[in-house]
Amino acid sequence: MVPASTLSRFRNAAPFGVSLVLPLLVCIAAWNGGWYVLLPPLGTWWLYALLDAAIGRYSENADPNTPENDLFWYRLITLIWFPIQFVMIFGMIWYVTGADHLSLLEKFFVFFGVGVLSGSVGIVYAHELMHQSNRLERWLADLLLATVLYSHFRTEHLLVHHPYVGTTRDAVTARYNEGFHRYFFRVLRQAPVSAWRAEKAMLARRGLSVIDGSSPFWRYGALQLLALILAVLLGGWLGVALFAFQALVAIWQLELTNYVEHYGLTRKHLGDGKYERVMPRHSWNADHRASNWLLINLQRHSDHHYKPARRFPLLQTYPDDEAPQLPFGYPVMTVAAMIPPVWRRVMNPRVRAWRKHHYPEITDWSAYKAGTLPPPGLR
Repeated sequence: MVPASTLSRFRNAAPFGVSLVLPLLVCIAAWNGGWYVLLPPLGTWWLYALLDAAIGRYSENADPNTPENDLFWYRLITLIWFPIQFVMIFGMIWYVTGADHLSLLEKFFVFFGVGVLSGSVGIVYAHELMHQSNRLERWLADLLLATVLYSHFRTEHLLVHHPYVGTTRDAVTARYNEGFHRYFFRVLRQAPVSAWRAEKAMLARRGLSVIDGSSPFWRYGALQLLALILAVLLGGWLGVALFAFQALVAIWQLELTNYVEHYGLTRKHLGDGKYERVMPRHSWNADHRASNWLLINLQRHSDHHYKPARRFPLLQTYPDDEAPQLPFGYPVMTVAAMIPPVWRRVMNPRVRAWRKHHYPEITDWSAYKAGTLPPPGLR
């Protein structure tokens, strides 16, 4: 157990903050063009995959009762990312659209790198911030999501995914044998509708209309519209195209991560649309050290679903018999997910072993695999 006095030191938070300098790779790519446009994905996905192989796993847990005052450096990392991302996205739109030394293809490659960071870092930080009760942090989450045109994710994640993970009501729980590409387009269709219905139900419980001014969808739409207008002002229609492209790259990474986190894992149906409560065993866990630095412990996902409000430095890891373990960190697993035959070969035996270990009493998994079990009632 890592005590609060050790955890609070700057040197322990510093590895998580390396992400703050990654936009420099985008600047180098935009300035030089050519093969330099590969720097952002190489310095993010591949570098951390290699570091995972070299450094390995880290299974120590911090004291979960560490006071919030001792987490200053960790919180600061997530608080200062939005202005960095804002300058990266809109500064690059201004620069790249007027850069004569870059071909059109190179400009889009530069913005592929921008999307790598707005997804691998920006959405991950937004995820951390949206789970907190602090008003500033929630606003920062909304601002980050608006820069990738995926604002509904906050509603969908908090009101649908967390309470209904592992059930047929949760669109982003990937089904057994469902390939990523089919999953991706299904989620793009279903998640916004699911988020809208969840907010509509919440407003109805307060006696309010779905178009009431307190609906966050007004805020989501306004922030996204402002982002698009700024892209037009800085870079014209090419600026909008580049902005939308980086948003798509970021969303693709988010949904790749969602796919990996819960693939094939279901909560036991207790009858009459009721399901067992969420436990660490309902999320894939990975305590690979380097990729958890990049993703601020997102891979300790089993504990995140068990204790959603727990800040990232306090997330716990679990032994194999309590939570299913991924063989590699997300940088490698998301590549495998893009190749369905490879993914199924790696993961399907693990899902079957998970079922046998945790639910030996269930002999027929056909309804779970087909997603035909009754959905739980809306809360």
